[in-house]
Formats: sequence, structure tokens, C-alpha cells
Amino acid sequence: MKSASRARSRTPSSIRQSVTIPAELAIEVERVARAKHLTMSRALVVLAQRGVEAEAAARKNLNATYRRFMAEADPERKGEAGTELIRAIFGKDAIAEDPIF
Repeated sequence: MKSASRARSRTPSSIRQSVTIPAELAIEVERVARAKHLTMSRALVVLAQRGVEAEAAARKNLNATYRRFMAEADPERKGEAGTELIRAIFGKDAIAEDPIF
């Protein structure tokens, strides 16, 4: 006979969650839902999943860039790796290209 606590310790495959989102965001989610022929709930799930995947990819890219910067010994290549690291942290437009330098 299974114990009741063991049955309750399982995590369900999905969890019902209620959220409140700003009106402007709701309009955009509804637009995505209509364009992809999805329900609002499913559109929220798809968009949230894409966001989580994008965060994971950005974190992976940042870690790889950091490791490259730390492993580089050549000063010129280390400078290039440092520039890439700054861009990975602060964004693509973080470093302005100055023709004087």
C-alpha cells in the first residue's frame, strides 16, 4: 500500500497559475495568440518558454565569453575578448567605436 505523503510529493506535469499582466502586454499577447491560432493561456506559456530559453542562452553565452577572456594570454586577443565580454554584459551598443583611438 502506498503512503499518502509519497503520492503528494510528486510534482504535477503542469500547475494552474493565475497572473495579472499590464493591459499593454495583454494586447500584445492577444495579438500573438490570434496570429498563431492559440488561446491566451497557451500564448502566455509559449512566450514565457521563449523568454526562459533566451535567458538560458544569454547566460551560456556570457559564461563562454568570460571563460574565453580569462583563458586568453595574448594581450591583443585578450582586449578583443574583453570587448566581447563587455558587450555580452551591457549589450551590443555598450562600446562606442571611436575613430580617434
